[in-house]
Amino acid sequence: MPPRALTIGLISDTHGKLRPGAVTSLRGSDAIIHAGDIGDPEILAALARLAPVTAVRGNIDRGAWAASLPETAVLEIGGARILVIHNIAELAVDPATAGFRAVVSGHSHRPATREEDGVLYINPGSAGPRRFTLPIACGRLRVAGGKVTAELIELEA
Repeated sequence: MPPRALTIGLISDTHGKLRPGAVTSLRGSDAIIHAGDIGDPEILAALARLAPVTAVRGNIDRGAWAASLPETAVLEIGGARILVIHNIAELAVDPATAGFRAVVSGHSHRPATREEDGVLYINPGSAGPRRFTLPIACGRLRVAGGKVTAELIELEA
């Protein structure tokens, strides 16, 4: 029997605002990744009520609550290693050489996916306040047998 596919909800750049549509899209996840610029520790508490959360500190995350958040994190789930970082420009390792199957980042507010050297790079975009004309979005990873696929989800404003 093939391994059960696991769902990892992806969210970033909430900037203190957790939209109901984001909560709906993350519900049912086996795990949730917040790729930084959280803006309010209550957002992590709300997400933790849905599934275990892996979160990193973004450039707006300040104060005592944010000091305990790492700049990068590693999630090992479903036979896949996933690297989480807020700003992909600060990536200091070669993910392919380091054995990562995916890299989740935020910061740009632009939802995007690409694959390079067998590594899936995904930015779920911003689920917080709208920035310019960029969409409000989050995402999902599906992990099965060490393989990772991504889906971007545009949210209603």
